[in-house]
Amino acid sequence: MASAELQGKYQKLAQEYSKLRAQNQVLKKGVVDEQANSAALKEQLKMKDQSLRKLQQEMDSLTFRNLQLAKRVELLQDELALSEPRGKKNKKSGESSSQLSQEQKSVFDEDLQKKIEENERLHIQFFEADEQHKHVEAELRSRLASLETEAAQHQAVVDGLTRKYMETIEKLQNDKARLEVKSQTLEKEAKECRLRTEECQLQLKNLYEDLSSRLEESLSIINEKVPFNDTKYSQYNALNVPVHNRRHQLKMRDITGQALAFVQDLVKGLLNFHTYTEQRIQIFPVDSAIDTISPLNQKFSQYLHENASYVRPLEEGMLHLFESITEDTVTVLETTVKLKTFSEHLTSYICFLRKILPYQLKSLEEECEASLCTSALRARNLELSQDMKKMTAVFEKLQTYIGLLALPSTEPDGLLRTNYSSVLTNVGAALHGFHDVMKDISKHYSQKATIEHELPTATQKLITTNDCILSSVVALTNGAGKIASFFSNNVDYFIASLSYGPKTASGFISPLSAECMLQYKKKAAAYMKALRKPLLESVPYEEALANRRVLLSSTESREGLAQQVQQSLEKISKLEQEKEHWMLEAQLAKIKLEKENQRTADKLKSTSNGQAVGVAQEGAALVTAAGQEDASAKAVPEAVHSTSLIGILTRTSDSEAPDVESREDLIRNHYMARIVELTSQLQLADSKSVHFYAECRALSKRLALAEKSKEALAEEMKVASQNISRLQDELTTTKRSYEDQLSMMSDHLCSMNETLSKQREEIDTLKMSSKGNSKKNKSR
Repeated sequence: MASAELQGKYQKLAQEYSKLRAQNQVLKKGVVDEQANSAALKEQLKMKDQSLRKLQQEMDSLTFRNLQLAKRVELLQDELALSEPRGKKNKKSGESSSQLSQEQKSVFDEDLQKKIEENERLHIQFFEADEQHKHVEAELRSRLASLETEAAQHQAVVDGLTRKYMETIEKLQNDKARLEVKSQTLEKEAKECRLRTEECQLQLKNLYEDLSSRLEESLSIINEKVPFNDTKYSQYNALNVPVHNRRHQLKMRDITGQALAFVQDLVKGLLNFHTYTEQRIQIFPVDSAIDTISPLNQKFSQYLHENASYVRPLEEGMLHLFESITEDTVTVLETTVKLKTFSEHLTSYICFLRKILPYQLKSLEEECEASLCTSALRARNLELSQDMKKMTAVFEKLQTYIGLLALPSTEPDGLLRTNYSSVLTNVGAALHGFHDVMKDISKHYSQKATIEHELPTATQKLITTNDCILSSVVALTNGAGKIASFFSNNVDYFIASLSYGPKTASGFISPLSAECMLQYKKKAAAYMKALRKPLLESVPYEEALANRRVLLSSTESREGLAQQVQQSLEKISKLEQEKEHWMLEAQLAKIKLEKENQRTADKLKSTSNGQAVGVAQEGAALVTAAGQEDASAKAVPEAVHSTSLIGILTRTSDSEAPDVESREDLIRNHYMARIVELTSQLQLADSKSVHFYAECRALSKRLALAEKSKEALAEEMKVASQNISRLQDELTTTKRSYEDQLSMMSDHLCSMNETLSKQREEIDTLKMSSKGNSKKNKSR
């Protein structure tokens, strides 16, 4: 193996070396070509410089020639100026000379004009040649600079490749030395392993003989003693009750509780999302309070109004699944019957999503067709329509895998056990896909809401609704992320817990066998509970606790009743004193009332009806000041009504004045009834307070007893945990001692085998020596 790895590494390094050599050659060739190009460009630059110098020399010669011609023209002009006055004096004599001078002047003018044109043409040629030379020079200089930079870069690349090549060579040499050392050590280990294998083969042979003898013995015992073997067939073994794993059940219940919380968050987010979407349809693009919305949006709003009947069952199904997982059950896919109910609720919700998807897409198209819809808003709507399609597809995918997981509890051959792990992995992938889709929806909807808020027709209602939808989408995104990470963290435990079941069988064969197993488990638990017979010598612990509580409550109630009686007697004495006080007050009020009635009667005789009414009001005020309760009077021409706690008294004119004694009896009876009512209410309140006080004392004492029992149980629990740890330590020590004994026995057996082999060799040598001696004796 080491040599093969070494060869593979050498082959890879050789391939890399060949690639680097080919790249190095290409780079060298490029550098040589660039150097040749730079040399050619330098030669061209020299030639251009030479031509420029020639042109400058020609320019200098032309300028000198022009200066000469200009001086000659000036001389000619001077001569012409001198010759003109002479010609005026000698017109007659100098006609011939003037003609000659005009001819010469015309010749000079033509010659001068030609020289000027030639000079101008040479100037133009020189300027063009100079500009072209400058342009070519600048271009060649820039090209030379770029070529120099490229050459420097190529040279740096070549240096780096050579350095890397040298480093790889050093690394390969070090790897070669290390691998040689490793190969030597591996050869030594291989030799040691060969020796160990030979020893192990001898031990294996001995163990095989021992185990074969034990197997024959156990088979003979089973055939003679065991009439029926229920572990031979998987159908019968599936009915056996497995060992109860309380830790597994508690963890499954805890995991299901977490999943229930996540599903509740998702359900809440979905309800808010559908409800706020319905509100948005009612106000955008057309507000239903101002104008009628389209029939499509009306139908869409009607369907969205029914979202709770499809979303709420998801939470209920998950709650039923959580309630079905208890500490006493066996939780595997074959026994989780409530998972099928959750799968059916999810299927109904997916049908709802399929039903509203076309209306949702058409509603987004209708928003795009609105007059105020911009191109950016139209692009966001298209992205949201694609996201809604993806969301429905993700839910369909998730429902497919959950339906597959629900098959083992209803159909035996619906899903093979070998496919459980792949289905669970796909469920995790679907949840992560749902999280990604919700992130896209949140991103696109936030952009859409931002654009809509900038529209001139955006109302506060639309802004609030968009914010609510965005918050529900964010909540859905967070919930999807949490449940996806939760499932990914626990998928390994789910896959490992699928093998929880009968030990020697492949698992629960069918849901019917799983149900029978659970029934057998309940019967076994009931039988074990029935075997626990209480001891007759002593009172059971639970009954003793109940009797103690009853005794404590009875003593407390007796003390409470005694206190209540004492308090009642004290209150009765107080009430008697108050009664006497109020009797005296009533007598005083009666005397004052008689006096006032006499005064009013005298005044009524001497005054008119209106004055009588005023006197009656004054008398009522005096009665109130004497200690009676408030009275309100109304002055009416025919009758006066006074309403207070003592009843309704009606005062009329002189002819219909009420009887004084009947009125006093009415007042006295009313006060007595009122006093009795108040005393009864006070006694009832006092009795209730005493009763509550007794109950509070009893509860406080019970709480103290419960705290004491709790502390005692905690101490017992500590002692039990210490015993458990001590037993575990003893178990580990016994295991280690047994393992040490086994290793010592194996070593002893190896030593015995070695001594036996040495003894056999000695016996063989003795036999050979005895044979040689016998042959020598025979020859003698």
